[in-house]
Amino acid sequence: MSVQAIDAHTSEPLSFSTIVGKVVVVGISVLLLYVAWVVYMVGQPMFGLIVMLVALGFFCVYGFQRYYFARFIYPGIATMALFVIFPILFTIYLGFTNYGSFNLLTFERAKEVILSRTIVDKENALPFVVSQEGEQYRIFLGDLANGFMSEPVRLDGTSQQVAAVASQGPETSLDRRAAIKLRKALGEISIILPDGSVMSSLGLREFGGVQPEFLDQGKDRLFNVSTGDILTPDHSVGFYVTPTGDQISPGWRTNIGWANFDRILNSEGIRAPMFSIFIWTFVFAVASVVFTFGLGLLLAVILQWEHLRFKTVYRILLILPYAVPGFISILVFRGLFNQNFGEINMILEALFGVRPNWNTDGNLARTMIILVNTWLGYPYMMLLAMGFLQSVPEDQKKAALIEGAGPLRVFFKITLPQIIPPFLPLLLASFAFNFNNIVLVLLLTRGGPDTPGTLIPAGETDILGSFTYRIAFLDSGTQFGLAGAITLLIFILVSAMAYANFVAMRRAAQR
Repeated sequence: MSVQAIDAHTSEPLSFSTIVGKVVVVGISVLLLYVAWVVYMVGQPMFGLIVMLVALGFFCVYGFQRYYFARFIYPGIATMALFVIFPILFTIYLGFTNYGSFNLLTFERAKEVILSRTIVDKENALPFVVSQEGEQYRIFLGDLANGFMSEPVRLDGTSQQVAAVASQGPETSLDRRAAIKLRKALGEISIILPDGSVMSSLGLREFGGVQPEFLDQGKDRLFNVSTGDILTPDHSVGFYVTPTGDQISPGWRTNIGWANFDRILNSEGIRAPMFSIFIWTFVFAVASVVFTFGLGLLLAVILQWEHLRFKTVYRILLILPYAVPGFISILVFRGLFNQNFGEINMILEALFGVRPNWNTDGNLARTMIILVNTWLGYPYMMLLAMGFLQSVPEDQKKAALIEGAGPLRVFFKITLPQIIPPFLPLLLASFAFNFNNIVLVLLLTRGGPDTPGTLIPAGETDILGSFTYRIAFLDSGTQFGLAGAITLLIFILVSAMAYANFVAMRRAAQR
């Protein structure tokens, strides 16, 4: 007697392939739920929640026929959730924490690290020698005439405690080279002397007394053995603090509310350079769009001149900067603009007797960045303009010329108004790209020259993206929390500016 599976919705037997498909869907869903659980257990609850939602969505979309319409778009939605929505939410979350190089751990782990610290008593350190008895060893501490001999022990790399008694030194012992080979295993041995003191390895020549620097006093309080201070956890800053307010590293991650935003808005050492960097970022993005668009359009118009010979050669030469990888061109220009050995300064000195300080003068450094970015960006605009110019009807231009209009008037009254509307989305995209063009800044100037008098590193050529990158990953202590707060403000500003530009340009195009 055969048994057939029945679809609850259609009351029809399920085929073998359908059953296999449902089993695969269940298996993948269970696997994703397991991944979500693992991610949650390693301390990433937000990412674990998103993976869990992706797993449940996968099960519903591919497990039930009623959601068949969503099967084609679900992979894109899941990818966006994992690689777009989660990074945005996680960055926003970091802006409300003290996450940084000094606050990487959880509270429990930070407490363990502090309790693991030890104090070494080098004044009572004793020299040692090692003697071998078959497969076991004895460790002798002190002078050969008067010292302490340990019990036999296997030096197999495991942590062990062995007792020692007063004794004279061994008749034979391992030479220093043989003892050096055992140094790792010796580091795991603790020797208890007759008076109860514990001796541990201090290196290749001595054993000395080692005791904990901090003791657990309960209720998360710690006792400092050397100073007698009681350390209490301050969760508002994520550090153990002494009675005098000194912070003990390492700290732990904790939610500090609006503290990062308060630093940005109320600290002059952060607010002033950030405002200056914002203004320069906007100027840089606008100037890059204007110059690349203007130069690209000019060259496209010249290449469209019907009497121009060797057009193909000129097009190939003008497109070459676009064909070369950008980072290579940037590094080449970095060498060309070198103040001491660059070819540009050599030419300027030979012709005009000047050697501009491209890397140390803020205004010249900004000019250099705009020049290089124009070189990198004009081929793209030129290619677009060459295509858009082909769409302008020739009869309109000929009619204007017959009516007595000059070439410039024809261009600005007929040609330009017709190519601007299709150019608008591309100009907006170019503005957004240059607003966050940190690769150019980091490779060409690294944000320099630095602005003096700031609490965090800020340079004359830094844009908001490179400024945030330096705070998070380079030379200011990897302050991920502060960088997250700045990133959130940048996101709000860029969104508002992009929307305002889009509305303004759309209205201008409709006129």
